[in-house]
Amino acid sequence: MRGTRWDRQAAHAGMLCAPLAGLTVGLCAAAVGGALLFLGGGALTAAVATAAIPAVLTRGLHLDGLADTADGLGSGKPAEEALRVMKRSDIGPFGVITLLFVLLGQVAALAQLYGRGWAHGAVAAAVAGVAARCALTLATRVGVPAARPEGMGAAVAGTVPWRSAGVVAAVTVAGCAAVAVPFGPYAVVRHAVAVLAALAAAELLLHHCRRRLDGVTGDVFGALAETAATTALVVLTFG
Repeated sequence: MRGTRWDRQAAHAGMLCAPLAGLTVGLCAAAVGGALLFLGGGALTAAVATAAIPAVLTRGLHLDGLADTADGLGSGKPAEEALRVMKRSDIGPFGVITLLFVLLGQVAALAQLYGRGWAHGAVAAAVAGVAARCALTLATRVGVPAARPEGMGAAVAGTVPWRSAGVVAAVTVAGCAAVAVPFGPYAVVRHAVAVLAALAAAELLLHHCRRRLDGVTGDVFGALAETAATTALVVLTFG
């Protein structure tokens, strides 16, 4: 979908609504995974498809950001040089290794959840999508600087007030917990903890990127989203 306007005000509205975009992506992934299960595919096949759909819908944007961020941080170079590493079109060993383990973790977690039933896998896919985008809302709060004066990071950095970011996070946690009500009270707690853990993991990575890169970039946002999604899925497998 083509954008007709992009400025700080539009970025503010877009980042506040980011969890809704994550919900849409998660539901699409869940629908494909569920269809494969109903057609006779196993839990592992459904898990692979569910992990692949977000990559297809975003054209691999977040995975590319994850790989680039891993290469930049893994280079051990000062901020300016690390940013140059991240801007290259190729992918280095740190990026490959990170992508491999993140995707394996997502598929393994989804396979386990689909093994409990389609509903568990579907809800997990939606929760992971929402948590991933909520991490982006928090990362664009006021006070988080952009590492470069240009690019996606500079376009959205600092566009969300702290209070608004907190409200979005609270609604996200409550909503993800509410959808688990049919699974029982323990599941409600587990889903809330999964989102909180996802946001905490993303915040840790954000803190590290701010320290190492002096701010955020579009690649860092991709890394935050994939980190949050993977953490949420892994925590949902517990219990």
